[in-house]
Amino acid sequence: MGPMEILTTSKSINVDFHVPLRHQLRFTNDCFGADWSVVESLLESEHSDPRVQVWIDHGVVASSSSLLFRLNECLSRSGRIQLTSPPHEIAGGEQIKASPDLVEEIFATMNRDGLDRRSYVLVIGGGAVLDAVGYAAAIAHRGIRLIRFPTTTLAQADSGVGVKNAVNAFGKKNWKGTFAVPWGVVNDSSLLECLSDRDFRSGFSEALKVSLLKSESAFEELYNAASEISQRDMLKSLKVIQSSVMMHLHHITQGGDPFEANEARPLDFGHWSAHKLESLCDYQIRHGEAVAIGVALDVVYSSLAHGLDTEVVSRALETLDRLGLPTYHEQLEERVLFEGLEEFRQHLGGRLTLTMLKAIGEMTQVHEIDYAKMRQAIAYLKDRSKRSGQEDHHE
Repeated sequence: MGPMEILTTSKSINVDFHVPLRHQLRFTNDCFGADWSVVESLLESEHSDPRVQVWIDHGVVASSSSLLFRLNECLSRSGRIQLTSPPHEIAGGEQIKASPDLVEEIFATMNRDGLDRRSYVLVIGGGAVLDAVGYAAAIAHRGIRLIRFPTTTLAQADSGVGVKNAVNAFGKKNWKGTFAVPWGVVNDSSLLECLSDRDFRSGFSEALKVSLLKSESAFEELYNAASEISQRDMLKSLKVIQSSVMMHLHHITQGGDPFEANEARPLDFGHWSAHKLESLCDYQIRHGEAVAIGVALDVVYSSLAHGLDTEVVSRALETLDRLGLPTYHEQLEERVLFEGLEEFRQHLGGRLTLTMLKAIGEMTQVHEIDYAKMRQAIAYLKDRSKRSGQEDHHE
């Protein structure tokens, strides 16, 4: 075939191919102590000792005086790890995702340490730190091996095993981001000990969300254990966290759409309003609290618009009450709240697609919202909140 024939022949070639991926999740009770070998086993080395850079949430260090010492002991005791620099402390919370300078500093540090694609980045912290460091690790060299150590119930129950990394931009949550499977995730129970009660409870809104989407038995288990969880019963809490993270992991790895190419994003049930609510409140409420309110709103709306049994609504809201999580915020009435629908659509692309519930474990995908019924749902939560406040005051 000559050059002219190549230039003048029209062809269409489509080649389907699959990239082999593995998700490595580990459950431990003392990852920087008795279970350190579990961490070390994730650090593969082909031709030389693994080169490792460590990032740790400053809030975690501040609330656990021994953690950094124990981590350094493990790293120095290992004869096969090349620590590229001392562990780097970094501010946690939504501020890290909203500050381009902080993210650029992560990039600069990775460059100064000479990390490459076979180096490892260990990140220890809550969801925002995991997101920001994970974003940098996914971008640098088109991907450096990332091992996450979630330190919040929310991250251990949900986002720690996610394949999304993102930071905020243009006043919008997670506008800059990537899809990248972490090299490993270590869910360690001891890392939850430093959490405040507020942050401990906050993570279970995601457990409620996924149980409503996936499993009636998991929902019943959470409903029955919610009061004990709010009192930090670790046996019941860890059981629910493990159930939640496994449902999230199964959806990501077996659901057929890990990088969200399809219209629907079931795991974002309740999140369209939660993300907007966070920004309206200037991130003064926790992500898990915003999700609790968002789930409450979409559960009530699902009853009004899609036939979800009112008994399920009652039990879902009662679960949030028992967990000590909010179901309403005054900013929920802001007119700009509905801008969150368009931002949610843009984030996914294509037409608006929201997941709603017809029953526990039975989802429906909708492409438009009945605004009158959504306002009715908001009014219901507002009235319920007022009645609950009056009762609490009376007591």
